[in-house]
Order: sequence, then structure tokens, then C-alpha cells
Amino acid sequence: MRRLIVSTVVSLAALAAAAHPATAATPRWVPVPTGSDQQYRGLDGVSPRIAWVGGSAGEVLRTTDGGRTWQDVSPPGSQGLLFRDVEAASATRASVLSIGEGDQSRIFTTFNGGRTWITAFVNDDPRAFYDCMAFFDGGRRGLALSDPVDGKFRLAGTNDFGRTWRVLPTDGMPDAVAGEFAFAASGTCITTYGGRDAWIVSGGGASRVFHSRNAGRSWTVTDAPIPAAPAGGVFSVAFRSATRGVIVGGDFTAPANGVDASGWTRDGGATWRAGGDLSGYRSGVDWIARSFTDLVAVGPTGSDFSTDGGRTWTPFDTAPYDAVDCVPTTCWASGPAGAVAKLVR
Repeated sequence: MRRLIVSTVVSLAALAAAAHPATAATPRWVPVPTGSDQQYRGLDGVSPRIAWVGGSAGEVLRTTDGGRTWQDVSPPGSQGLLFRDVEAASATRASVLSIGEGDQSRIFTTFNGGRTWITAFVNDDPRAFYDCMAFFDGGRRGLALSDPVDGKFRLAGTNDFGRTWRVLPTDGMPDAVAGEFAFAASGTCITTYGGRDAWIVSGGGASRVFHSRNAGRSWTVTDAPIPAAPAGGVFSVAFRSATRGVIVGGDFTAPANGVDASGWTRDGGATWRAGGDLSGYRSGVDWIARSFTDLVAVGPTGSDFSTDGGRTWTPFDTAPYDAVDCVPTTCWASGPAGAVAKLVR
């Protein structure tokens, strides 16, 4: 499936301020113009100064100065592609994923900051539709997730920093439920931790979380506390450790409804508990800085934060954002109409 984005930096101090408005200033979004009107649903923040975004009409932008300026580093001939995920390791190395049926699902990789790109993967199966991707620690190995083919979610994998990809066997993947799929909402329907753990999340016919402990060779699956719906389920997953994780979602046709739209685990996803209600459907979530308690979630009706690991949530802004990615001292988010912003207090 699919969704949107905008680039934004969030400080932990600002979110703490929102939690205690009587004693601290209220946070606010400060726009940082990109000069573009594309929807940025693909995002990776590398550091407080370096971030990449991927747009709804084939555009890839990069900043190396904290968002003050942006460079168009789009792959040649990418006009019209729907970039929904960016995975960047530095100012020079990144992979971007476009979504769609058949050969519209592609992965491009650069090792020189976008001056040149390798067409690393082009899907040749008209039944496959790739939604998101993630790399393990070190960046050599990565996984890209497709909606089910022949009754099972499909993965492509890389072992050379995204230079080449191959479709992986599905012997270790549990059967999908009829109508089950992943959401290409923010590039976070798959996540990894360390060198072996990976999780993927689903919606539609079923709302579930899949977990692999061996880098994607085999998987277990658990029901999620977020209700399934034709346009609903789990949209985003983030893990702070191999055991501590959080999920958010909802139904994108009911964007103002955040009831039962989050969940959390402390056992690596073997079991999930319902989290606090959000202030709307949320398409992206991440842990703030190095915290084991603080989280931020974003969606088209605004943003929420948690200071207790996802058990409760507090709204703090109504601007639309659709992806969020946190690095030490900074969180980036992205969303519609080419917007880029920083959250400050």
C-alpha cells in the first residue's frame, strides 16, 4: 500500500516541554522550505545535519546542513516513480525504494551522494508490490518487503550494501491471511535491530507483527492489538532493543480516529499489549534519541509523544507529517507538499 511525508527535526527537550506546558515552552514546527511540492513519504535522518527524503514524483533530496539547503540528487529517469522509502548510511551512501506493481517497484543505490546511481533492483513479477526496506547494523545486509505473492509475504535481500538484491525463498515465512498486505506509508513497515532481528507489520485482512531472529530466513507471527480493516492495521514499527518495541497505525480512511491505534512489547514481539489512544491515525513512529521511554508518532492530523514507552500518548501539534526518523539529539519527520520543518521550543 502507500502514503505521504515532510522533513522535520524534533528535539527531546521540545517534547519534554510539551509534556509539562506549565513549566516549559510549547514546541512548534519551524518550516524549512525545500522549493518542491512533492509529497515526501520516504525519509532517513543520518545525523542532525544529514537527511534524505524521497518524493511522490521521482524526486530525491539531500541536506548536509540541517535542512537549511537541499540538493536534488534524484536518480536519472526517475520522474514519475513513487519513492516511499530511503535508507541512508551517510551523506554519500543511500538506497531509495519506489513502489508499484511490476517494474514500478525498484531500488536505486548511490555511494557518492547521488552524483551517480546504480539501478540495484527492478521487480520482474507483476504480482509483487514492494512497500518498504531496512538494513541491519553495519549496512551490508538489508531486506525489502513485498505484499504477499502465492500466499506469503515476499522479501528481497542484499549482502553488499544495497548494490545488488535477490528475491529470497519463502519457506520460512508463515502464510498470509486473505487480503493481508503491508502499508507503504512511511518506509517503516519493516525494521531491524542489531545484525539478526527483523520485524514486519501488516494490515488489511489481518493486523499482525512478524519477527525473524535470523536475518529473514524464518519468521514467527503474532496478532497485533491494532484492529484490522480494509484500509487499516499496523502501519509502522520501531524497536529500541531486541525486546522493546512499539507499533502504531489505525485506518487511513478515518484519519482523526486514533482509538486503539498503538501497541507495545517488552519481549521482542512474542506478545503485544494495547497502547494508549492516539489523537488520530498514525503512519510513522520512532524512539527519541537514545531513550527507552520517549517516542514520537506522526500522521496526517498531527503528532503525539509518549514518555512511558507507548503506554500513553499526548498530542502536541496538528501539522500533517507522515514519517519520522530519530537520531541522537534529533528527530526528522516528513510529509505533504514538499514541506520540511524543525520542531523547536
